[in-house]
Amino acid sequence: MKETDNLVNGSCNGRRAIQTTTCLKGWFYTLCLCCFLCLLSSCSTKPTHPTLVNEYPKIYPNYIGVTIPVNIAPLNFNFINEDIECMDVVVRGSKGGEIHANGEYVDFDIEEWKQLTEQNKGGTLRFTLCVKKDGNWIQYKDFTMTVSNYPLEDFGLTYRRITPGYEVGGNIGIYQRDLHSFKEFAIITETTVPGRCFNCHTANQTNPRQITMQMRGEGGGTLIQKDGKQRWLETKTDSTKAAGSYAYWHPSGNYCAYAVNAVHQSFFVGTKQRIEAYHSFGDLMVLDVRTNELLLSPFLQTPDLEIFPAFSPDGKTLYFSTSESCQVPAEYEKVKCSLCKISFDAATGTFGNQVDTLINAKETGKSVTFARPSYDGRWLMYCMSDRSNFPICQSDADLWLMDLTTGKSRPINEVNSKETDSFHNWSSDSHWFVFSSKRENGMYAQLFLACIDDKGQVSKPFLLPQRNPRKFYREMMDSYNVPDFTKTKVEFDAHEAYQQVFYNKREQVIIR
Repeated sequence: MKETDNLVNGSCNGRRAIQTTTCLKGWFYTLCLCCFLCLLSSCSTKPTHPTLVNEYPKIYPNYIGVTIPVNIAPLNFNFINEDIECMDVVVRGSKGGEIHANGEYVDFDIEEWKQLTEQNKGGTLRFTLCVKKDGNWIQYKDFTMTVSNYPLEDFGLTYRRITPGYEVGGNIGIYQRDLHSFKEFAIITETTVPGRCFNCHTANQTNPRQITMQMRGEGGGTLIQKDGKQRWLETKTDSTKAAGSYAYWHPSGNYCAYAVNAVHQSFFVGTKQRIEAYHSFGDLMVLDVRTNELLLSPFLQTPDLEIFPAFSPDGKTLYFSTSESCQVPAEYEKVKCSLCKISFDAATGTFGNQVDTLINAKETGKSVTFARPSYDGRWLMYCMSDRSNFPICQSDADLWLMDLTTGKSRPINEVNSKETDSFHNWSSDSHWFVFSSKRENGMYAQLFLACIDDKGQVSKPFLLPQRNPRKFYREMMDSYNVPDFTKTKVEFDAHEAYQQVFYNKREQVIIR
């Protein structure tokens, strides 16, 4: 009898529990439906009877009037005034096609965006933006973007991300970003090789199968990776003062130029400037990657400071910067670099017997650094600042362009800002370039892209697209360093790098 009572009571309690659970689930689903309907009604309705205003919308990033390549990731944007309920935008192509986005921020469908840009290559995209605020719609003046005739067929960008804390830490990493989507991939990070600092990652004219990189600290070394095979070298010898850095490949892939230098930092107190970075010495050398031999020249190892080498696209010229030696940090304001060049014979691995000065620091009173020739041999882009051989720390650093057919230079006013603009590189077809800029906040360097035509006219730059730009860049506490293009995705075995770094597998270079 007791067993029967227990069963009956258990059955009743079970039914009550089931009924209670069912009731709770019903309330939960009703609540979710109400929330969904509220969201749907608040930010999925089309604009009705909008008030027209004769001004452009204040959007972030400011993509108004930029020139973009076909198939670039969608240029999503936010409204700068956060006190809004909804954004609605219709994009129409001058050659046809239309897409629509509606929400708290503008988030285009990737495939629809790609189709629209492909259809309007050489044309324009017109944006009609409406914003809902306090229950009313406001329609702003239409703005446009130009879709360039020049394609950007490279896979993406590589760059170092580092928290500007001026020391190793914060999981420094070298990453790559697919320019046609929002996907980012880690190549190597400090998590893989703890306590190590690395940079100066360089591909050979955007070829990801030929890469070099320098790792500093205990167990450091110089990476040479060709066709997927890693080799780690010890590039310091009894005849050189330090290991190689600031690398640049010879177009043949048989040589790689490096600077030999030591970077130091000093900090300001009571001024707007936080830091001054400088080099206490500097020489240049070229490594024959086939034989592990260093090629030296007395013209590149002088009491002056030679730095930032770069080969011409035909491989016959080595560009570099040089400054007179002075007592740093006390005389930091005297550091001013000239832009020079020396000939190079790849067949014999020898240098010319004279150095030619292209821009003389004594005449300009400025410092010229980080020269990068376009791969078609037409242009030479470089940084210019009042002083320093470390432009990323100079707020007045600007980008300049030299026409190699005439030797004439001009500031690239189309892209320069009041903050640091530096560290640039070319796309494989030489019609796009990327550079880092601190224009957004004066501290964090972010990546911008711009187009250059055959006459040297440069378009308004645009910030590297993100899915939700304001959220991403507000939460991103890293600075972008030394960006570069790659034709395809970089394949890199980080586990193999760990093994070689921590087991000190090094090939010693020798002097030829």
